[in-house]
Amino acid sequence: MGEVTAAALVVCYANLILPAHPAYVIDFKDCHDYKYFFIRFSHGTQMHGVTGQEPLHCISHTLGFWLSSLMEKHWVSLLIPLDVVKYVGIDLRQKSTIKFSAPSAYPVITFGPFNAPADVMTSLSHAIGTVSMPPKWSVGYHQCRYSYDSSEKVLKVVRTFREKGIPCDVVWMDIDYMDGFRCFTFDSIRFPDPKSLVDDLHSIGCKAVWMLDPGIKKEKGFFVFDSGSKNDVWVQKADGSPFVGEVWPGDCVFPDFTSEKARAWWASLVKDFISNGVDGIWNDMNEPAVSKTVTKTMPESNIHRGDADIGGVQNHSYYHNVYGMLMTRSTYKGMEMANAAKRPFVLTRAGFIGSQRYAATWTGDNLSTWEHLHMSLPMILQLGLSGQPLSGPDIGGFGGNATPKLFGRWMGLGALFPFSRGHTETGSIDHEPWSFGEECEEVCRLALLRRYRLLPHIYTLFYHSHTKGIPVAAPVFFADPQDPELRKVETSFLLGPLLVCASTLPNKGAHECAHKLPKGIWLPFDFADSHPDLPLLYLQGGAILPVGLPIKHVGEASLEDDLSLIIALNENGTYLHIF
Repeated sequence: MGEVTAAALVVCYANLILPAHPAYVIDFKDCHDYKYFFIRFSHGTQMHGVTGQEPLHCISHTLGFWLSSLMEKHWVSLLIPLDVVKYVGIDLRQKSTIKFSAPSAYPVITFGPFNAPADVMTSLSHAIGTVSMPPKWSVGYHQCRYSYDSSEKVLKVVRTFREKGIPCDVVWMDIDYMDGFRCFTFDSIRFPDPKSLVDDLHSIGCKAVWMLDPGIKKEKGFFVFDSGSKNDVWVQKADGSPFVGEVWPGDCVFPDFTSEKARAWWASLVKDFISNGVDGIWNDMNEPAVSKTVTKTMPESNIHRGDADIGGVQNHSYYHNVYGMLMTRSTYKGMEMANAAKRPFVLTRAGFIGSQRYAATWTGDNLSTWEHLHMSLPMILQLGLSGQPLSGPDIGGFGGNATPKLFGRWMGLGALFPFSRGHTETGSIDHEPWSFGEECEEVCRLALLRRYRLLPHIYTLFYHSHTKGIPVAAPVFFADPQDPELRKVETSFLLGPLLVCASTLPNKGAHECAHKLPKGIWLPFDFADSHPDLPLLYLQGGAILPVGLPIKHVGEASLEDDLSLIIALNENGTYLHIF
């Protein structure tokens, strides 16, 4: 499957009224170095929000009317690479066409009609691939900060989780584990024996994830720099010399991940790195981020010597948005090479359509504010609708200091997200679940125990996402696409098609909020953990929900464990399905 190489993307979902026997014709044309793409519909085709002729996108201006109506049963999805599309428009007057004009590759299009939004996602997955099936431990809770800067601090944090009975499966190492911020190295004083540290963590049921950035310190004698220079893998300036930009260790060079040679070189480094007991890898700063520049990234005039099948030799403006994805692709490959029997786990900050095949995504450096707490829900839903279901925010907020109420509410919601990780910046107060007093600690304990009870359900959702492309967390309108009011809901979401998670507002607990639910019977339930700072859970009438035991990490569970079944009866007093 080839990569989509473009610098930005819009995902549009539209309602389409077609004649009784719909038919459409797709035409491709080349004219004066431009690509023209036409979808020709049968006469009489209608689209909500369109009368006559409308521009969807013209010179970096995008209209959003395709999101305006959810009343019909037919759905269309268009993936439009904005930076290469000059014009997108609909003309229903005589020719009934959708027209695209671009100076580069054709846009990727998934076209229906489809009977439901979930069917759009399945069809989309046929074009861009599905999420890789994650290792089960990665669906547990992750604890991180910038930085746990010694082996002793790492072990203390994990042991405190165990002593307090708060579930946790993963601890993360930020850049301070490195020797002078040099990737693929360990500080000999603070992390003298990483393999021994990981062995100690494994003995108490915890995995370890380590950061790797693309910026490689420009220093003769540093084995990564010397090896990369010998193999000629660096991104170049227009004059053919390696581009040098400043990141954490100072002057850095950057692998050209658009080249198979560079990706293979990086994968070999990752393969060797795994021998230190590394369970997962965190690819950060991979836009790529470059300090002391106006754009915060490398110049567009830089040269990439890309593979022929993804565009060949091009400047950075052509490859910018796929740089991070190609890095994660190489990291993923290196982990596969290290142990083909294990599922790789990679987290990335930068991604593109299709990056779900290689990595989870988090929403970046957010702030410890109520606004960013409530922004996190529509953000992960949008990522899911873009084919990236394994995502989540920094729980508690990365920048600034959370309050007890804010942190507890964020954990209550974040514990139900597909990817659940707490993280905070250097210089902030402690942001572990026990850092905000006893009441907040109890809220966090209840929230995470709830997540672990739901792991059989959540992991099943990931299997369906892996096989069918369906989001793990979806907007509530997926349960009733014909209700336009559900499109406005931003405080609730579906965790699978049968379970609604209804969140809180800054000044109201979950029980004080009026939650809009899909049509039909939706019955509230809990695990004897009702608390105003935790989301409410609603199970659809007729559904059966499997739940597990209240474990502290996934290693405590076994295939022989009993499952409990929560059954919500429908209007006939019966149950019909299990997801």
